[in-house]
Amino acid sequence: MTALMEPGVLLVDKPAGKSSFALVRVVRKLTGIKKVGHAGTLDPFATGLLVICIGRPATKMISQFMDSDKEYLATLRLGAVSTTLDPEGEISPTDTSFAYRSEEIEAVLDRFRGEIKQVPPAYSALKHKGKPLYHYARQGVMIEKEPRTVHIHSLECFYSIDMIDTHNPILTCRVVCSKGTYIRSLAADIGKALGCGAYLSELRRTRSGVFSVDNAVNGRSLYGDYDPKKISDDIIQLEAVQNMLH
Repeated sequence: MTALMEPGVLLVDKPAGKSSFALVRVVRKLTGIKKVGHAGTLDPFATGLLVICIGRPATKMISQFMDSDKEYLATLRLGAVSTTLDPEGEISPTDTSFAYRSEEIEAVLDRFRGEIKQVPPAYSALKHKGKPLYHYARQGVMIEKEPRTVHIHSLECFYSIDMIDTHNPILTCRVVCSKGTYIRSLAADIGKALGCGAYLSELRRTRSGVFSVDNAVNGRSLYGDYDPKKISDDIIQLEAVQNMLH
C-alpha cells in the first residue's frame, strides 16, 4: 500500500459486460495495491453496486459485508426459460399463451415472501468435490444441491399496465433478501409457479448492507480518463465505514 493511500471501501456501479474481478483488477492498477477484493460478485450481465475492499484491513471485513441483506431490481422475462436461468444461457420459449392480472401475480409472489427453500442453480460457484458447479454444468453434468433456506424480506413488482401477457411479458421486481439468495433461481421459480416459465433477463443491485449504489463511482469511468489521484477521494476510509456499521 502506498504511503498516501489509506485502506477502505470503494463503491462501484458495475456496468453490464464487465466481470466483478475485472473491476477489482482495474482498482488494483489505479491504487497500486495488491490486496483488493469484492464483497459479493455480480454476473457479467448484471449491473449495480459492487463493494470493493482495498488493503488488508478492509479485505478482512469482506465476510462481514457479505453477511448483510441485499437489494435488487430484477427483470423477469415470462414465457421463456434459460439453461442458466439468465440471459447468458440457451433461451427456449415455452410456447405458452398466458395472461395475468396484477392480483393473480401478487397471489403467486406472496408464496415467495418470507422464509423459503431455494435450490442453488446448476450454473453457480458453489463447490462440489472441490470444483464449482458451473464446471460440471458446462460439461453437461447438472449437479443439484440440497435446497437452502433464504429469507425474502420484500418482493414488490412494478406494473406498466394491469395485464401481463405474451405481448407484455416483462415483470420488474424490487427484491430485498438475505445472503445466499439466488435471484436467478427466484425468477425461474416464480415463472414455474405462474405456469408460463421465466428467466432473469436483467439484474441491478441497488444496496448491500449499509452501502447504496447512489454513492457509487460509475464503473465505466474507471476505464476512461479517471484520474488515479481522485480514487483516494472516492474511497470510504475504514473509520467512516465502522461508523456506518454502528
